[in-house]
Formats: sequence, C-alpha cells, structure tokens
Amino acid sequence: MSPRYIYRLIQAFFKRFKAIVFVGIFVGILFFIGLYFILPNITSENQTIGIVGRFTTDNMPDEISLKLSRGLTKVDKDGNTIPAIAKSWESTDDGKTWTFSIQENLLWSDGKKITSKDISYTFSDATVDIIDEKTIKFNLSSPFSAFPVILSKPLFKKGLVGIGEWEVSNISLSGGYIQKISIKNKNRNRITYKFYPSDARLKLALKLGAVDTIEKIEDPTEFHEWKTIKLEKVIGYNNFVGIFFNTEDEKLSDKQVRQNLAYAIEKGDLPGERSIGPLSPNSWGYNPQVKPYDRDLSKAKDLKDTKIILSTLPNLLKTAEKIKKDWEEVGILCEIEVVSEIPESYQAFLATVDIPKDPDQYSLWHSTQTSTNISHFKNARIDKLLEDGRTELDQETRKKIYLDFQRFLVEEVPAIFLYHPEYYTIKRK
Repeated sequence: MSPRYIYRLIQAFFKRFKAIVFVGIFVGILFFIGLYFILPNITSENQTIGIVGRFTTDNMPDEISLKLSRGLTKVDKDGNTIPAIAKSWESTDDGKTWTFSIQENLLWSDGKKITSKDISYTFSDATVDIIDEKTIKFNLSSPFSAFPVILSKPLFKKGLVGIGEWEVSNISLSGGYIQKISIKNKNRNRITYKFYPSDARLKLALKLGAVDTIEKIEDPTEFHEWKTIKLEKVIGYNNFVGIFFNTEDEKLSDKQVRQNLAYAIEKGDLPGERSIGPLSPNSWGYNPQVKPYDRDLSKAKDLKDTKIILSTLPNLLKTAEKIKKDWEEVGILCEIEVVSEIPESYQAFLATVDIPKDPDQYSLWHSTQTSTNISHFKNARIDKLLEDGRTELDQETRKKIYLDFQRFLVEEVPAIFLYHPEYYTIKRK
C-alpha cells in the first residue's frame, strides 16, 4: 500500500466524518481538563488537626511553620546547625560578626526570587548590613557562638508567604491569636489546624468530630478502648519535666537538702523516659555521665517534718501526687498547689520545659537572667561555663565546656530532672 493511497484514504475519511472528529477532539479536551481539576480532589488528602495552645503568626508551632517555610539555617536531629536558605556562613571578630551567603535560584511560594533584602530577622542587640543581593551580615554587640541556631526560625514575607512545600490557603484570627489555619501543597493535600484552650476542650472536639487528629497530648487514657481510634506515642526529647527549687528559700538554699529531696523520689514510677540533665540526649553536647539521683532512702535523710509546698500546672497533677507520696514516705510534709502559670513566689515548682536547640542554656541558669532563671540560681562556676560556652566557636571545645556545665549543675540541684514526657497523636481510623 503506497503512501499516496494512505494519504487519500485519510483525506476521504476526514472529509466524510469531520464533524465526528471535531466533536471527539473537543470531548477529549474536556475530559483531560476534568481529570486535571477533579482527580486531585479525589486523590488528595484532607485532615483537620487539633492543638492545645494560643499562638500568633509570629510564634506558630514548629510542625506548622516548618511546613510553610525555612530559616537561613536548620537544626538536624543531633542538634547540628546545617544550611537551609543560606548555603554557607562565616564568623569574624570571635563570633561578633556573622556573614551569610544565600543559595541561588530559591523562590518564595509566590514565585519571586529570594534576596538578602527579604531576610527579616531583627534583633535588639544586633545590626544588619545588606552586602549584595545574596549576602547579608549581622553585627552583634557581643560574641555569640550559637547565633546560627537562632537563624533557624522560618522566614516569612507579608501574608505568611514562605519558602516551604506548603502555603497558607486560609487563616482565622481573634484578638491576634490564630483560631484556625488551613495550608495546602502542590498535590492539593490540605491540612486545617484548629487551636483549643485546654486538653479537655480538644478531646471533646475529637469526640464531636470537629477534628480528625489530636497532636502532642500527654494523657490519652479515655481513648484506649475506642476501636475507631489509633494511638501513636513519641518521646518528647526536646522537653524535660523537672522540679525547680527556689534556691533563695530558707530551707532550699541548702544544696544538701535539695540533693536529699532528689534521692527521695522513685523516678522509675514516673511517665515518660528518664531524664538526668537539662539537655536532650539527642544533642551533640549531652553528658550521659552526670549523677542520676536514683532513689536512695539512706541518703534522703534529715528530711522528717520538712514542709514543702509543691506548685504544679494542672496537666502534671498526677506526677505531683506521685512525688508527694514518695516524699511523705520519708517524713516530708508535702502540700500540692495547682497553679495556671509560673508563680511569682514558690518553694518547688513542677513544670515542663522546652529544651533549647543549642546546648547554650544561659537564659535558664545564669545569675544575671532574673526573668528566666526561675530558680534564682547563683553559682560563679556555672556562670563562667555558660559565658565560655556561648563565646567559643570550636564545637569540640564547646562540647567539653557543656559536659562540665551539666555535671556541675546536676551536682548543685537547682532542679530535679525527672523525665522526657510521652506525647500521643490520636487519629480516627
């Protein structure tokens, strides 16, 4: 069959059935358009997640902000600072001046190029110089070796335009606080986060079907028997639960009394995973060889008739009751006081603490930090170690400093480190 014959055959067919051919092409185009718009909605995932807490657009939970954007740097699972928007950085003046180079061809979610002028970090004790389109310099008032960790906070332009795989599709605010925020990705998956003031309100929302999932809740007891519920447990290594002592209190200013109180507690009966110090066990600066204060009643001596008021937040009441029981077994008179926030005045305060991403804990324990050093702890050796740790640039040298810091801090017992809490995600099946 010659090519000429085939050409004439096609020509005759098209001439006779051209109306049907055009209709077929038109229907085919409509079909593919329908697939493009409808199929993603069928295959995409939509979920509603409930979280406890009050958050603004400036301090969203990490699980949301890290989906939406990135910082100049990011912190890996071992606490090391690695590039994100920045491809590299260097420090001069012993850690007072930090210069960052930005990666090429990075785009905001609105499609615009990222330049140095878009980097919107502001600090009260630092100035910023834009060197060129891809270079930015921070001039600190004093050396600070952990500065790159600070720059891991995700960056946004006006309207919560970020640099992540997800973008904001809708947000509801009330009094400056986020009530609900919906985000979506390029696959048209959508997540809606709703915020609740308490665990009880959030659990009720799950029961009523207002949310599909609860994230980061400590007590899932009432859902254990639900056959339509799936529980997932994780250990919060970025938090510790501990008892902070007011070291200015007449009784608790004595280190020996604080040590004896630590020895009197059976830590194995507490929830979560045992914590022995102020750092996460995942941190490069973690010291696993500090004094553990395992229960030893022979060392928990001279405490009979000592009266301690243990203040606690409502979510830690069960833990407080276990501690009270242990203390009372050695003759301590313990009274529990439930509070809604850090008390201005207290003897012992049971709390959950967020562990900083860097081993630097200057704000928690240095004697000059009167607003954040809630134990009013003053120790010249600890002050010096904290000062040295935040000015030393070499990580191996810093590690040695922080190993000593943990050892001496735990010996002084401004706080009893109890456990890393268990958190649960509760999902409808």
